[in-house]
Amino acid sequence: MAPHFCGALAMFKATVTGPSSSHFRELERQIRDKAERALLEASHEAGRRASSGIRAAMSRAGLGRLGNAIDATSDLDKGGRLYRSSSREVSASSAIHLKSRSERTVGAVEAYTRGATIRPRNARWLWIPSPELQRRVKGGARLTPANWQSSGLAQRIGPLVKIPGRHAGEVLLIVQAVTIATKGRANPRRLPSRGGVRAGRELRENFIAFTGIRSTSRQARVDPHKIIEGVRAEIPSILASKLEK
Repeated sequence: MAPHFCGALAMFKATVTGPSSSHFRELERQIRDKAERALLEASHEAGRRASSGIRAAMSRAGLGRLGNAIDATSDLDKGGRLYRSSSREVSASSAIHLKSRSERTVGAVEAYTRGATIRPRNARWLWIPSPELQRRVKGGARLTPANWQSSGLAQRIGPLVKIPGRHAGEVLLIVQAVTIATKGRANPRRLPSRGGVRAGRELRENFIAFTGIRSTSRQARVDPHKIIEGVRAEIPSILASKLEK
């Protein structure tokens, strides 16, 4: 005789309890904090890449140390504060700028990144000193015909004499009877009163100290906007790499 069961033998009930709302809020906060930090780091790195790219381009263009005036500052540098346009939208940025306030440096950067025509201010001629002369005088001022006398060069080398240039629109300031070194730096000096030229030096009957021109043009050699746009295109990948940390 088979056993007989009446009714159910057992009942099974499974219950799953999800995280509390406080756990969701904590998770959301952690995700938001990580995303915001990634934004700050990505914009900071983009600024550094752009400024480094511009400096390198200036160096390749033969602009010497002019690129050292280029720098970048980011929101991360300023304490890590984000710009919040709404409760759900934030942004971070960096800016490329010039570290120097020198009018000469600013003008040179503008000329070689935009192109420019340089003309003298409050004067008839734009004076270009000979590369064989020192570039600076006492106190760090640039050598010019105006400070030739006060800098002592008139006594060491001789007085300036203006003569016509080699073509129209040019004049020359020369010093007569000057000796220069045959090796190394020219180190121009006045011809000794006895008239002899020392060993290791040679005589220049007319030493061209300055060339005066009406104006000069500078062609743009570097395109910083192209470099910046190239870095902008890299921002998604930069941000992704920061989020993966």
